[in-house]
Amino acid sequence: MNRLWAEHYWLGRFVLQRGIALVYLIAFLVALKQFRPLLGERGLLPAPRFLARTTFRHAPSVFHVRYSDRLLVIVCWSGIILAACAALTLPERAPEPVNMLVWLAMWVLYLSIMNVGQIFYGFGWESLLLEAGFLAIFLGASRWAPPVVILWLMRWLLFRLEFGAGLIKLRGDRCWRDLTCLYYHHETQPMPNPFSRWFHLLPKSLHDAFGRPPQKLARIPNENHEMNWAEAAKGKTETSCPFEYAARLTEVMLLGVVSLRAGRKLEYDGANMRVTNVPDANEYLRREPRQGWSF
Repeated sequence: MNRLWAEHYWLGRFVLQRGIALVYLIAFLVALKQFRPLLGERGLLPAPRFLARTTFRHAPSVFHVRYSDRLLVIVCWSGIILAACAALTLPERAPEPVNMLVWLAMWVLYLSIMNVGQIFYGFGWESLLLEAGFLAIFLGASRWAPPVVILWLMRWLLFRLEFGAGLIKLRGDRCWRDLTCLYYHHETQPMPNPFSRWFHLLPKSLHDAFGRPPQKLARIPNENHEMNWAEAAKGKTETSCPFEYAARLTEVMLLGVVSLRAGRKLEYDGANMRVTNVPDANEYLRREPRQGWSF
């Protein structure tokens, strides 16, 4: 049963929940300020007209019961208060069902706003917030270990976000491949700032000044990584990923794992490869080899 619970991920869960709560807080504040001019009773795309021609099945929302700008304000302020409480860990001091109900309420309230938001709430970050917020319901309070399944679903969400963001650029306009998107970005960005016009008017030579990133590491002929490693072991060539880079990077990542196992912040002596402030953590740095396999 211990495999179902990630006992050493208390810090990751704490940061994740606080981050989602703060994003919820900002999202509800934005809705409080912008929803009525855009989608209110006298907005550009009034929500009551949209609700009249759709069903709860196609757009689940509490506003199907009744929409008014006053009710929208109540929904937004309710979300703001709940998100602020969640960011301050107040629901975790209550019984676990109460904590889950707080996260569920935030999800339902924001889902209700997004589903009547039409084109103004049709961006990917809205659905990303709701998906992450839904998973956060099941992360639990700090006194419980977070479920492993939920943590993997969070990782899957992050992978889809990063992979999809890169893939859409490769599949989209060729300016991403030609490195000329800055010719148009400042003119067409959804939320320009006061300096956007001036950056757009800069000469194209300045937009091109960055160019392609320099190639610092030699490429492997025929992409044969295995032979590259074997040839490097024989002293005939250098590895495409030098050990002085890979070793330090691996050391840093593994020290993070050791810190989670020890449950404390570590002070590490890199020259001697020892943890100085938590002696017991040093047992995780090395393993005793089996008989016949000693160095």
